Amino acid sequence: MAEAIKVWYDKEGDYLEVVFDRQAGECQEAVNEAVLERLDDTGNIIGFSISKVSALKKQKPLSIELKRHVA
Repeated sequence: MAEAIKVWYDKEGDYLEVVFDRQAGECQEAVNEAVLERLDDTGNIIGFSISKVSALKKQKPLSIELKRHVA
């Protein structure tokens, strides 16, 4: 059975969010300041968000590696 991944883009807020697992989590900045990781209480990535998405088209391609954080 496939799991659903939620992808949401708010054009007015210029904000993209991808959610792998809908549960409580904590956000923290990733390597790039435009990217926030959402982690569960054990450090597993349950989603991420990118702010100011349209500004990224003026830069080099955005390439971020999200890693599992071990508590």
